Amino acid sequence: MTEPDTPLVELINANLIIDVPVTDPGTVNNVEGNGCLVGTQSNRKSETKTTSTKKSSRYRARSMSASSTDSFSSGSYSGSSTEDDVPPREKTQANSSGFSDFCVRNINQHAFGRREIEIAEQEMPGIMALRKRAGDDKPLKNARIVGCTHINAQTAVMIETLRELGAEVRWAACNIYSTQNEIAAALAEVGLPVFAWRGETEEDFWWCIDKCVNSWQPNMILDDGGDATHWMLKKYPAMFKSIKGIVEESLTGVHRLYQLSKAGKLTVPAMNVNDSVTKTKFDNLYMCRESIIDSLKRSTDVMFGGKQVVLCGYGEVGKGCCQSLKGLGCVIYITEIDPICALQACMDGFSVVKLNEVIRTVDIVVTATGNKNVVTREHMDKMKNGCVVCNMGHSNTEIDVNSLRTPDLTWEKVRSQVDHVIWPDGKRIVLLAEGRLVNLSCSSLPSFVVSITACTQALALIELFNAPPGRYKSDVYLLPKKMDEYVASLHLPTFDAHLTELSDEQAKYMGLNKAGPFKPSYYRY
Repeated sequence: MTEPDTPLVELINANLIIDVPVTDPGTVNNVEGNGCLVGTQSNRKSETKTTSTKKSSRYRARSMSASSTDSFSSGSYSGSSTEDDVPPREKTQANSSGFSDFCVRNINQHAFGRREIEIAEQEMPGIMALRKRAGDDKPLKNARIVGCTHINAQTAVMIETLRELGAEVRWAACNIYSTQNEIAAALAEVGLPVFAWRGETEEDFWWCIDKCVNSWQPNMILDDGGDATHWMLKKYPAMFKSIKGIVEESLTGVHRLYQLSKAGKLTVPAMNVNDSVTKTKFDNLYMCRESIIDSLKRSTDVMFGGKQVVLCGYGEVGKGCCQSLKGLGCVIYITEIDPICALQACMDGFSVVKLNEVIRTVDIVVTATGNKNVVTREHMDKMKNGCVVCNMGHSNTEIDVNSLRTPDLTWEKVRSQVDHVIWPDGKRIVLLAEGRLVNLSCSSLPSFVVSITACTQALALIELFNAPPGRYKSDVYLLPKKMDEYVASLHLPTFDAHLTELSDEQAKYMGLNKAGPFKPSYYRY
């Protein structure tokens, strides 16, 4: 992994540190769509082995009240997960201007989505400040970006910012359950080619990605999980070679990029946003600290005080989850493979165990490793009645959900994203979001933290797109430290924070530039 010692684009050079409040730049001027492209592809995210095509015959659904449907739609407009039964791909769709290069669940929900986006903008000062500062310069002019991320109010703010900065975009979802349908409708209404809806099948998933790739010539990829990268490399290898850069924000996607690089198949430069400071310390830690509780409360109504919880993985996501669960009185056990993370857990007051040692007694199991088969059928056979099982890691492979699709087990749908899996003796476990990301499937995200990640992604795109030939080779790079610091500085005015400035003497003594970067690349925050 390399961090380039390179100056930032001109956008960042002036006024790096600001001590004045960021004014709200207001709503974005709606631009008509770029009218292009068609195609066929989709993303299956390792985690999208969807159950819609492989459900056991022993699946029964309980009737759902309107309130239960409303409460678990990822913070969405109340009708967003229970629309008419006509598959979106079979509908003839057009927005109020006649634009039809999109596929969403229900375009008529766009007004609800627009309100949610406007609310998110108020809580995303960094990305809005970047939009205002760089809007006139259009640093992404002529960029044609294929995006494959979660589609919610916060990512919509980023998508519209990229267009304000001059880019053409086409967007698909990276997860079949995390799309807010009304947000997708709002993006389509302003002429953005978006192909996503909540509850896609695996075939739909890849079809949507293909619609974003085929019939035009993209030159940038913004990925979350590596699916768009995988699809383009597999189906359109010639097109892939003309890509100027890839920005990847997930552990799973970054792992795939390193595999490609090691095998000599990565022919374009890629930016590893997942391991940037502003992603690991804020998105992974602070966002998960808040969203794990919200997800479990919304989906199970469980009281946490005194509950025994085993959390698999004590990285930044695991640390964030443990902080909030401990604060509510849970008894927490940690499983870890890394002795450093295990020692951190011990010093934080948690017991480090093997999963088999506690699996019979715990009330809640949370995975946060990014690995596969962390919780197996053998583990779930041993769980006690009523145990809640969920995943906070990126990939849906952490919980071996496919092993539960056997004739001896009965699936009972309780409410949206909540299933009882019932054993022959009557024991049942509560499985959330079918093993996919529970916070994106059963909850909503703190907009402020997403603003930090969105800024990081936008700046990575700007850097790769504007880099002169030869600056970046076909390898995976870390975000330059100065970009991390710039992203942080954009968010400080929200807290009325005032940074201390080094004197010339102090800067000379420390061997630093007064404008940063202030830490070496190897520094661990």
